[in-house]
Amino acid sequence: MKLYLWPAIAALALAFADASVLNPPVLPLIVRNPYLSIWLPQARDAPWKNWPMFWRGETVGFAVMASVPHTQTVYPLLGRPQDFLDRHSPSYNISLPHYDGATFDASTTNLTYTIRSSDIKITLSFLSPITPTSTLRQALPVSYLTCFVEGSTDVSLYIDVNGEWVSGNRGSKIQWELEEPRARPSETGLKTWRIARAQEQLFTEISDRAEWGTLRVSAPSDVKYQSGESRRTRQMFAESSSLKNEIDDTYRGIFEDEPIFAFSKTFKLRKNSTTSAHAHCDSIVFTFALTQDPVVQFASARGLTLMRPLWASHFFTAEEMIQYHYNDYDTAVHLARDYSDQLARDAYASGSRDYQDIAALSARQVLGATQFSGTPDSPILFLKEISSNGNFQTVDVIFPAFPFFLYTNPQWLAYLLEPLLEHQLSGQYPNDYSMHDLGAHFPNATGHSDGNDEYMPVEECGNMLIMGLALANALRDNTQPAFTPSALPWTRPLGPGPEKSSLNLDACGMDITHEDMGTTGEKAATKWLRRSYKMWTKWTGYLVRESLIPANQLCTDDFAGWLANQTNLALKGIVGIKAMSSIADMVGEESDAKYFGSIADEYIDKWQEFGLSRDKTHAKLAYNWYGSWTTLYNIFADALLCFHLPDEKSTTGRHSGFENSDQIPIGNEPTGKRKSKKFIPDEIYQMQSDWYHNVLQRYGLPLDSRHLYTKSDWEFFAAAVASKKVRTEILQHVAGWVNETVTDRPFTDLYDTEGDGGFPGVYFMARPVVGGHFAFLALERACQGKAAEGLAFLDSIAPAEINVRQALAADVADDQPQVEEL
Repeated sequence: MKLYLWPAIAALALAFADASVLNPPVLPLIVRNPYLSIWLPQARDAPWKNWPMFWRGETVGFAVMASVPHTQTVYPLLGRPQDFLDRHSPSYNISLPHYDGATFDASTTNLTYTIRSSDIKITLSFLSPITPTSTLRQALPVSYLTCFVEGSTDVSLYIDVNGEWVSGNRGSKIQWELEEPRARPSETGLKTWRIARAQEQLFTEISDRAEWGTLRVSAPSDVKYQSGESRRTRQMFAESSSLKNEIDDTYRGIFEDEPIFAFSKTFKLRKNSTTSAHAHCDSIVFTFALTQDPVVQFASARGLTLMRPLWASHFFTAEEMIQYHYNDYDTAVHLARDYSDQLARDAYASGSRDYQDIAALSARQVLGATQFSGTPDSPILFLKEISSNGNFQTVDVIFPAFPFFLYTNPQWLAYLLEPLLEHQLSGQYPNDYSMHDLGAHFPNATGHSDGNDEYMPVEECGNMLIMGLALANALRDNTQPAFTPSALPWTRPLGPGPEKSSLNLDACGMDITHEDMGTTGEKAATKWLRRSYKMWTKWTGYLVRESLIPANQLCTDDFAGWLANQTNLALKGIVGIKAMSSIADMVGEESDAKYFGSIADEYIDKWQEFGLSRDKTHAKLAYNWYGSWTTLYNIFADALLCFHLPDEKSTTGRHSGFENSDQIPIGNEPTGKRKSKKFIPDEIYQMQSDWYHNVLQRYGLPLDSRHLYTKSDWEFFAAAVASKKVRTEILQHVAGWVNETVTDRPFTDLYDTEGDGGFPGVYFMARPVVGGHFAFLALERACQGKAAEGLAFLDSIAPAEINVRQALAADVADDQPQVEEL
């Protein structure tokens, strides 16, 4: 690989010194899917104080060291390799560098060090690129580590990994080999360590780690290498600032004379500095891949199917994919940088520098729960419900995550929903409501043919209808990712692959638009909706029967327990019915559109009677729970689906573009000029925005009146449909939590808003639901940019000051009618 962009790439790694304003407890390092998920724990400390960890918190063997040969001094940079060195060796000294800190954007985490009493600067730049305009690149299960060195003194770098990357059982026996495939003249020659279980166990997890698949760690062919017992190998580097090109071929257990697999590289900066007094720079790129084939098993329409990774349709072998990925570094950096920059601009404009960091910190975590599969013309995106219970393709986990996909690439949302639709359209799920998940535990999507999945019928029907219409709107309105659609001029074209050339990709692996494929977004939306129309109508029928006064059941916040008459859950179901009216309209089913629209209008009026407090200051947690309150996060869908646009006139009876949404009850107005009707009145938005201002706690907005814990995804849903002032307040409180929380796992979405901001007895971590942090970004793109305009009225006055205790007490009265009496 030729680093054409080396100065720019170096600037990318080094210029972020002032970019990150938040100081989270954990940072992503190598995060691509549920099994390739390596994090920096205790990120407020120096990186050599702890071993990197898998998302669950267990350590993984991953060490980086630097050596300065002329002083015979070795410096730990990542992990705790110093524990394996002799502190009184006559051959070397052990010292600690100065840690300049961590910075991050959406795709990159940089750890920067300086060597005391020298001009040596080292940056470890971990890149898991997010490439919205290249699904192929996003599907590659590989991450980069670029080590940048700067100075006028020779420096050697060393990395190693152990077998914990390929098994959750420390007693597992592993095997390994070093590959040196022949490279083409235009390619960088590579050395690659291959590590795998000696006996793989397909579709099996131990402690959430895959027990099948191969770890591949690659480096340019001029590196030194060594495998062997951990203490001896690390001491070898400390003594000589290099490795011996030796391979220990005695296969054994992960911690049986712990075998590690190492590379080293010496940078001759002193030689390069003879003609200049200035420090010189150099770098090396390593890649880390976890290749699995197949990736999951899925009860598809044709039966239980072993699903291959998407990359396997483009490359004949894993080795070919690794080589392509390595040589594609410049383009990957370019696309990832473009996404990060645009996200930073959008998040800053939408909120603040704090929001910029929160969105950046969330992005890799969302995609770290996914696995791309399918074929080039029919990609599928599988998702694991990380940490909470491991369910496969959980609908109410996709739902809080879906704003990320609407913002980043709406087509990826289609890939997420596809396996749920295919499975249920094939008749393998017996209930008349949407299923909760595709399988009790990832990676086994074996379905629930007995219908005994987790019982959240109103929740999941509403979720599917809301997401379905949101996606159709995005396709229809051509809500293309606002990111660069082009690769670099020198990007290497894809070679021939096992499958025929995809209609969805250009020669350089970039996604192409509907127009480029000879169709339109509107046609694509209609086609997509019509295929599953019988499912949409079936689920809506269930909501018509069950959503206005929900029976005792769970909502997505299942940790809070079962509850009847949930105000927020009912609202989701009613908005789902309204969504069906628009779906029917988009596919030309006018009678269905009118029918469901009239029911939704009737229900929303009744919902306001049932669900609001007596003094109309807030929504109650449940219709008959007086003196309670709830975060009404499901109102977000009303704005997102274009049901709350600014009032304006249309010159025709048939709307187009965003105006084609079901803003006006079909048949209620004559053809010609007419005003749009807002489904949920402005007063409800204003009421909730004011309430949030008054119930904020130290670290954010509690979920409801039962507890002081919160869900960060729902905080951001609520903030997106609040006034700018209240949104800023919520952001500031959440940012304070990010800086101060004692949680020690990847970004939890469930935490206490008081005390030390810790886990509330339930430990959620690394979950993709943090895609909900993109709620306002998705809202700003919705309805051709007019969804957010419909909420501008919230900024016309300051939030009302409410005596919360008094308001709740006033709502508790003996003469309140029970729901059954209404």
